[in-house]
Amino acid sequence: MRRFWSGLAGALLVLWIGGMWAIGYVAAPVLFANLGDKQLAGMLAGQLFTVMAWIGIAAAVYLLIYRFACEGTAALKTLFFWVVALMLALTLAGHFGIQPILQGLKNQALPHAVMQSVLADRFARWHGVSSILSLIQSVLGLLLVWRSGLAK
Repeated sequence: MRRFWSGLAGALLVLWIGGMWAIGYVAAPVLFANLGDKQLAGMLAGQLFTVMAWIGIAAAVYLLIYRFACEGTAALKTLFFWVVALMLALTLAGHFGIQPILQGLKNQALPHAVMQSVLADRFARWHGVSSILSLIQSVLGLLLVWRSGLAK
């Protein structure tokens, strides 16, 4: 049975990190490059990022519980545990902190697109913060996969 839980941990790690990279660096840029309507591209990318946030939250919670169950308090002394915890914190900050701000700015700009409104600068700044958090998560995720032995 332990093999199942270990396999699930590996699968969730790959799903989380792979999904983050695939959506952030493949799907979202393709949407913006190929859809004539940037609002539609942004809405679709936002929905993809929301799905990935929930996957990330579920994966991180499982990985932290799994490591703690396997290693006890020794898990608190591992890089893996703290990198996952940091990534979870960044995911929560992005999803429950920054995304509502971005959505609020979009709503305030209606009926215009936010980037064609007086709120464009504020939106761009918050979007930049969100992008930086995503970049940090991506690098941390790569570190996790690299060090987990899945990259062997």
